[in-house]
Amino acid sequence: MVSVPMELIKQLRELSGAGMMDCKNALEEAAGDINKAFTILREKGIAKASKRAGRATGQGVVESYLHSPTPDFPPQVGVLIEVNCETDFVAKSPDFRKLARELALQVAGYEPRWVSRDDVPDDVLVTEREVYEAKARQDGKPEQVIPRIVEGQIEAFLKQSCLLEQEYFREPGHTVHEFIAENISKLQENITVRRFARFNIRET
Repeated sequence: MVSVPMELIKQLRELSGAGMMDCKNALEEAAGDINKAFTILREKGIAKASKRAGRATGQGVVESYLHSPTPDFPPQVGVLIEVNCETDFVAKSPDFRKLARELALQVAGYEPRWVSRDDVPDDVLVTEREVYEAKARQDGKPEQVIPRIVEGQIEAFLKQSCLLEQEYFREPGHTVHEFIAENISKLQENITVRRFARFNIRET
């Protein structure tokens, strides 16, 4: 087994927020490669988070964010988001508040319409499907491939429109769902986004 220096363990702990023993084990598994160890921690964190998914989340915060185009201009975009956890102890913690703030920034910048695909109304999906089918036929696509094209476009629509499926703005390639899962592992409580509202002064 690879002997891992304490400095490397501390560095991974600062990077990931995981416990010392978890960091040590991940570095040993990754033969001292800190990037591989970080990936191992992320994967294990997401796995742990799935085990907490059914637990009740009766506490939390309502976080707000106001965005101004320049410091001397009044806010043009505003977000309110409710993020829930299991206990008031975690709800009061700086890490949980930071998570809620990051999610408010995500909503402000990437304009999701729903929290998850389960929240998307059926009539919206029906309308989107009809539009994609009509466009595919207009483009002269063969009839047998149209269903596959439409399904691909529906998936792209959901990933763009649902907060949990969007790419986390600070880490392209990782979804908001994965970002929340890492925080579930770190804070040892189930965390859910209940709802959000986004306001834009330019929208009629």
